[in-house]
Amino acid sequence: MAVLRIAKMGNPVLMQKAAPVADPTAPEIRALAADMQETLEDIGASGLAAPQVFVGKRVVVYRIIAARIPRGSGLEPRPWTVMVNPVITPKTEAKTPVWERCLSIPGLHGKVPRYLHINIAYHDLEGRRVSHDAHSSWAALLQHECDHLDGIVYPMRMTDLGLLAYNDEPGPLAREIAADASGIDPLFIDLVERWPGRARWFGQ
Repeated sequence: MAVLRIAKMGNPVLMQKAAPVADPTAPEIRALAADMQETLEDIGASGLAAPQVFVGKRVVVYRIIAARIPRGSGLEPRPWTVMVNPVITPKTEAKTPVWERCLSIPGLHGKVPRYLHINIAYHDLEGRRVSHDAHSSWAALLQHECDHLDGIVYPMRMTDLGLLAYNDEPGPLAREIAADASGIDPLFIDLVERWPGRARWFGQ
């Protein structure tokens, strides 16, 4: 296994549509998934799509740890999961803005409209077809990663670029948390709590 280099926004690999995987059980796909998992463990992150590590294949690896579950979401931790050729089907018409970060866009975060109830179907590394629903920030995470398979990074989904900010100047995020922090990923709450300027602008 190996820790892989992450492509950053602007690299052409992130702008291309990834190719379907012909055989989800192929040894090279298993090896790729293992390297992607090791990369995420090394960084301490939750999800990664193959194009982010310069491989134009429709493969996503993700997990959900307890520390990243928003209060009141009803989510449970999810183990390491490999999705080959994933397909998302929204189960609602409306989208809800969700705060997101991306390994390919270091130092920034933004608020992205996402479906909060979806179905996702994919093949695992044994070639089995898996289909299940996902909701809340779990659904948003899956949409974020699957967007990478179609050459989309999250700012392309944003409808208000005034909500795109640096992690060390999280003003729009801090304003929202000062009003109501429920439903927000603890990672983003931590950004605000560590911001020296928070008290000046939004009090304690």
